[in-house]
Amino acid sequence: MKVEELRELPGDELMDALVEAKEERFNLRFQVATNQLDNTARLKQVKKEIARLLTVLREREMADAKENADG
Repeated sequence: MKVEELRELPGDELMDALVEAKEERFNLRFQVATNQLDNTARLKQVKKEIARLLTVLREREMADAKENADG
């Protein structure tokens, strides 16, 4: 998913997507350890997806903190 699409999602859906991505990363790492992973590029894609999700969540957290400090 692109960052623009992620920014449109509500917070609970972002958290669900983050949990799913972390579970997928765990499973992929397990497959790497047992030499069962065919598409090794998927591991890198999932790591980037997790970073995007965390970035959007952090942006929202900082925006909320700024609103609370200003208001």
